[in-house]
This record gives sequence, C-alpha cells and structure tokens, in this order.
Amino acid sequence: MTRRTLWLCAVLACSTFVLGVHTQAPRPKAKHINRAIELLEAGQPIYYTGSHSGTVGTFEQGKADAGTYADYLSYDMEHAPFDVHGLAEYMKGLAAAGPTRSGHRTPAVIVNVPVNGTDEMAVRANAWMFSQVLATGVHGVLLTHADSPGAVRAFIEACRLPIHKQGVGKEDLPEGRRGVHGAPTAAAIWGVTQDEYLQKADAWPLNPNGELLLGLKLEDKYALANAEVNLKIPGIGFAEWGPGDMALSLGVLGPNAGEAPAMRAARNKVFAATKANKIFFLETMSPENIIAEIKEGVMVGPASEKAAEIGRQFTKRQLPW
Repeated sequence: MTRRTLWLCAVLACSTFVLGVHTQAPRPKAKHINRAIELLEAGQPIYYTGSHSGTVGTFEQGKADAGTYADYLSYDMEHAPFDVHGLAEYMKGLAAAGPTRSGHRTPAVIVNVPVNGTDEMAVRANAWMFSQVLATGVHGVLLTHADSPGAVRAFIEACRLPIHKQGVGKEDLPEGRRGVHGAPTAAAIWGVTQDEYLQKADAWPLNPNGELLLGLKLEDKYALANAEVNLKIPGIGFAEWGPGDMALSLGVLGPNAGEAPAMRAARNKVFAATKANKIFFLETMSPENIIAEIKEGVMVGPASEKAAEIGRQFTKRQLPW
C-alpha cells in the first residue's frame, strides 16, 4: 500500500468519525440533578425498578445499572443487609458509567432505610442511618411504617440541613439536624462542589431547588389511621400504601387480598390524603393497568420495561430514556 493510499484511508476514517459524532443527537441539558424530580416537575409519571431482596452493592453493579430503563432505582436496605459501604461503591459505579441518555450524571437512587416510623423516639434513635445513607450521594429516602406525625417530623428533621428554612414551624416541623461532614462524598457523586451540594440537598418540592425526594410508606393500620395528619407535614414528596404489609396489618390473606373491601378502603384513603396535600401517590403499575393508573392520578410506581414504555408513550414523554 502506497503512502498516498494510506493517507486517503486515514482521511476517510477521520471523516467517518467526525460525521458519526455530528449525526449523534446531543444529550439534553439536565434541569435537575435528580431525574425523578425533573420528570415530576414536568407533570410526567416516573417508573422505578428494584428488588426487596436487595441490590448487589458493588462498583461493577452500579456501572451495569447506569443504563437502566427506569427513572429511578429503588435500593432496598429495609429487609436486605444495611451495607452502607456497598451502597457507596454502587453509587460510584453509577457515576463512573454516566451520564445517562437524559443528560443526568446518574439515574436517581431512592433507598428504603431499615427504620420503622413507629414513633418519634424510634426515628430519632436511628437518625444516624439516614445521615450515612445520604452521605453516599443518593437522591432520596423512604421511611417505612410511617405511623405517627412525630415520626414523620423526626424523619424530615434527620434528612434536612439546618440552613434550609422552608416549612419550618408549619405543622410543628423543626429545623433540620443533618450534619455537614457527609457533604464532600455526596457532592462528588452529584458532580457539584460541596457548597453547591449543601444548597441543593434539601427536600423537594418543599424547597423548589431541592434535589432530595423523601417518601413515606403508610403500610399498616396505625399509619392508615394517621394518613391525613402525616401527609400534612411539609417535606414529603410521595407516599404509598404498601399493600403487602397493609394486608398483614389488617389480617387480610390470600391471593386476592388486594381486592378485599378493607384493602380497597385503605388504598383509597391514602390516595385521597396524597391528593389533598399535593403529594405524589405510588402504586404498582403493569402493562395491563398503567394507562388507567395514570388517568386516575398515580404518578410513581414500580414498572417493568414494557409497562414503562406504554406509560411514556401515553403521556408523550419528551425526555430521553
């Protein structure tokens, strides 16, 4: 092969590369760090994936999950091991494999923390768990068995920094008590400075500039009795009725437990409380029911890739996934 032929081949290869780059659609510029918040803010339902058996907490698993079809990843530590080191490695893997097609550094990650909100003292005694989980750079936390308003207040207090004052005093909400020293590691995952993280690490939509999505599981008869008052407390972004644990609490068993009158009444009570307080409702979505769920107002849900695709097409989602 002559030198001229080699030169022509190099030029053609370079031209092909440049043309390929220019024909790729540019990633959109993210409006929020938390993709789930960006979508909810735009009126779009969000779909998540994750197992109650837990997620493999490794760097490599984070890299593998970075391309998920879901809008956020549910990372369970309620019944799976409370392994903060594994969660931290997972978050690093997500960041290393980013950004996402939607222009976000990582998919959002929301963690079920093994703290039951039975009362205020139980949450205060275990507030260190929220601090350690948030320091890994996750984008939200769920309080399980959120039974009492005191527990909900203590949960929000544990997750907020004291510099954020939105809602403080309303419904007796105290100021945040979260400390500063987890900020550097979390900021690195979010791709922002420590000061930027401190400004953004707050509960949305209470703080319109916040990037943390805090949720409640109203999943037993005690939480059900307090559903309205629990959801009035500022700082909560979404809530669910937890049919599995609700069935146990109400003593309803069997393959069709979800259709029992007591269960339907529980579901409808929690749903009504979320609507009354402008909080997003979470419920399981399937390919068969997803359009009906969206029409009813369900905005958050575990969904298969097929169900999520149907939902996105129905709501004419513009943000890539």
